[in-house]
Amino acid sequence: MVSEKEIKFITYWELEREQRAKFSNKLLSGIPMSFLFGLPILLSITVVYLFFPEWYTKISNLPKGILPTIFLAVILSMLFFSYFRMQYKWEMNEQLYQELKSKQKKEVTS
Repeated sequence: MVSEKEIKFITYWELEREQRAKFSNKLLSGIPMSFLFGLPILLSITVVYLFFPEWYTKISNLPKGILPTIFLAVILSMLFFSYFRMQYKWEMNEQLYQELKSKQKKEVTS
């Protein structure tokens, strides 16, 4: 028997699934969580580079021009995480939707 909560999910997902399947929606929906992981990395690099420049040059043998490359790599990682996290959530919701629809169909035919 399909519960009321499952029926609510089916109606919700039927309305939302097409819009949430778009690339831009997945990317924008996942950005807050990716910022939660990427922003501390960017801030720590910035703080070390700006407030402790002597320490930064003594510890690393990297040229000074590497900072933009590091920032670009972290931002690209954040975008990658953002999209694929939401893609995973979409696929999980879609799988649950398909399972509930088949369960509902079996219930109706019985």
